[in-house]
Amino acid sequence: MEERVRAYVLNVEKAISTLSSMSLDEESRGIVELARAYLSDSKYYLEKGDVFTSLACIAYAEGLLDALKRLGKAEFGWEPLSKLLARPKVLVAGAFEILHPGHLHLLKKAWELGRVHVIVARDSSIRRIKGREPVVPEQQRLEVVSAVKYVDTAVLGDEEDFLKPVEHIKPDIILLGPDQWITPEGLSDKLEGRGIRGVRVMRLPERIGDDLYSTSGIIRRVCSQIGGVKKQEL
Repeated sequence: MEERVRAYVLNVEKAISTLSSMSLDEESRGIVELARAYLSDSKYYLEKGDVFTSLACIAYAEGLLDALKRLGKAEFGWEPLSKLLARPKVLVAGAFEILHPGHLHLLKKAWELGRVHVIVARDSSIRRIKGREPVVPEQQRLEVVSAVKYVDTAVLGDEEDFLKPVEHIKPDIILLGPDQWITPEGLSDKLEGRGIRGVRVMRLPERIGDDLYSTSGIIRRVCSQIGGVKKQEL
């Protein structure tokens, strides 16, 4: 039941994404926004484990969009449910300290491959790997990532064993970011060593954008701006 509701959610999400790029009249745009609100409610209740309320919300959203289609106000297609149910699980992992367009690019590419599951690094992992305190605490980072429209589910990582959530999620594909420390070959070896087989490991080929498409670049810009303000005050 839950998987079918997730498929309905994805179908409505894809339809709204298509309609958002169209030139619609004001009334139609209002209906799309109402459908988007029901979609948001559906995802919220689904993550809370209330599948039936989630189903009711997504049914309202689907009905609103169908009404637009039947009235000739918008043209789009629904994906066959069987195709959506067959979409592979795609796993993405990262710190997601300051969500920026580079993160959204990674998550969108993952969404194009299948249903996106995200592992958000723990505060302790950031301290160990980056040698500093996290900019944003783990619960807040998890909340922000969970709200991204491309993300199906998001969970916190394990503080000691980074492969434990992978064992639980059982992904078909793991998509690495361009700057992540481990190589696809290295991760494949570690998965094989744990008996996790049949996972396709890929890497996003290159970063996009400028320094503001990275957490470290944003931090440097903020520090520079603060330094400039302090000098002006002097």
